[in-house]
Amino acid sequence: MSVTVRPLGDKDFFPWLGLFEGYSAFYASELTDQIALQVWSWIIDANNSLDGAVAVNDAGDFVGFAHYRTVPRTLSGDHALFLDDLFVAEDSRGQGVATQLMDFTKSYARARKLAQVQLLTAADNATAQVLYDQVGTRTDWVTYEIDV
Repeated sequence: MSVTVRPLGDKDFFPWLGLFEGYSAFYASELTDQIALQVWSWIIDANNSLDGAVAVNDAGDFVGFAHYRTVPRTLSGDHALFLDDLFVAEDSRGQGVATQLMDFTKSYARARKLAQVQLLTAADNATAQVLYDQVGTRTDWVTYEIDV
């Protein structure tokens, strides 16, 4: 399967939505219309830091996406790219799509002279961790969440 990775555009909502539904289901997260529309509005708003890319196969089907945003790194006085979401449709996994999305994300960061790409994944997502161990360095940082 040949795949092209490109930035998400205004007319990509419905094919992206199908993938975003799969992503939400993968993490057992309820996806409402309001949430989907909010996330999409962030992606297409040039004034919002969230951006995204999509992997498209030869048939024109969306088979994966990446969502990312620029974040400041206070201890080094520079910026990094935070990869919020990386998802590949189940029937396209194991075919290098995630690697192509990662390569696009790294190129995006390099083109903007960002210092690094940062990401996190669920502790039980062993499949993703295999890829991430190949392209990056696992850190010693521990993540916390505080509800407010």
